[in-house]
Amino acid sequence: MSRSVARAVRGGLVVAALAAVAGAAALASAANQSPSQPEIVIDIRYSHFDPPHITVPVGVPVTIRLRNEDPIDHEWIVGDAALHAVHRTSAEPLHPHIATEIAIPAMSERTTTITFQAPGELAYICHLPGHEAYGMVGWVTVEP
Repeated sequence: MSRSVARAVRGGLVVAALAAVAGAAALASAANQSPSQPEIVIDIRYSHFDPPHITVPVGVPVTIRLRNEDPIDHEWIVGDAALHAVHRTSAEPLHPHIATEIAIPAMSERTTTITFQAPGELAYICHLPGHEAYGMVGWVTVEP
């Protein structure tokens, strides 16, 4: 084997070894990363939620971005029938520090992160006067 051929073989082996190390490092890095947190965008247009139905996994944090494209304020309250019964008669204008009760001013965006703990169906409703009757209602399906 000539010297130049021997150098080429050694050089090729070094390149192959470096590529193998880089590939192993990339796989290890990917294995250490957690899957990205799901994000759902709900647009509010003409006093309606779009989409009117979302599906989320149980026990996994889900980020929900609420984009109010209307020139009026809205709210996004998600919960069971008992929670909505309370809000229908409540005069609470803001919902600070409650991840499932978000006030969204006109032409703005709010983000919340929720971990739904049990499978089932929940409603999301805007309880500002007349909004629910106009159709500002949506549904969350929480799947196991």
